Amino acid sequence: QVQLVESGGGLVQAGGSLRLSCAGTGRILRNKGMGWFRQAPGKEREFVAAISWGGAYTSYADSAKGRFTISRDNAKDSVYLQMNSLKPEDTAVYYCAASDRMGAITSQEEYKYWGQGTQVTVSS
Repeated sequence: QVQLVESGGGLVQAGGSLRLSCAGTGRILRNKGMGWFRQAPGKEREFVAAISWGGAYTSYADSAKGRFTISRDNAKDSVYLQMNSLKPEDTAVYYCAASDRMGAITSQEEYKYWGQGTQVTVSS
């Protein structure tokens, strides 16, 4: 069974930091590009960050540039999203996803496997 499990969400004050983790089972991350997406209440799910299979290439949404960092540890089948200088508008459910393509893919349609999501709430 292919599965992605996110963790690390929570409640944080504006300006604070959180580190999200995404663990895969069954070597799901092998040869796969990984991404983080988020969905705020009443809004469509949007791209946040992506990383290629080898970790050499990354891509970020404008809203994440300079504040968020995506990384991965293939030996642990895990992907991370370090979020700094959080803002109330970062409040959302954050999802990790795996693509059968190996690059840093930004399009949601290219992702085949999705986690259940983890809630991030930033208070002002």
